[in-house]
Amino acid sequence: MPTQTKPLGPASYFPSIEKKYGQPIEYWFTVVKNHNSLKHMEIVNLLKSEHGMGHGHANAIVGYCLAKF
Repeated sequence: MPTQTKPLGPASYFPSIEKKYGQPIEYWFTVVKNHNSLKHMEIVNLLKSEHGMGHGHANAIVGYCLAKF
């Protein structure tokens, strides 16, 4: 029987982010990509102020995205 592994790190927040904010995680990746000229905390603050996202969720998305692009 294959074992199912849970995502670790920032990706572990993705299911709850999708549920709480009503958008697929790819939507939030696009928001970050559209602001990738900003610094990490500037994007976190943008997600918090313009999208009502909590700090932990915003930080997880930004950290994940900036590590990938």
